[in-house]
Amino acid sequence: MPIIKSAIKRVKTNEQARSKNASQMSAMRTAVKTFEKAVTAGSDNVEALFNKAVATIDKAQAKGLIKANKASRDKARLAARLNANK
Repeated sequence: MPIIKSAIKRVKTNEQARSKNASQMSAMRTAVKTFEKAVTAGSDNVEALFNKAVATIDKAQAKGLIKANKASRDKARLAARLNANK
């Protein structure tokens, strides 16, 4: 554990950021998995789930949690999956 006051503050800040980032990544993964399950099951609301998944991917990319190429690749794969089942 740090002794210097600024280092103590930094540990606290880093923990808060780690927690927020983990939550954001989890939300993104959950949205993608929900969409995948809905497509597999043939649900009616796949369009809405697709839009939600894309929004969460965009948000994660905007926050710097994933790189732009990964975001683009993930969205393209989701779109291909959506169009294959129309």
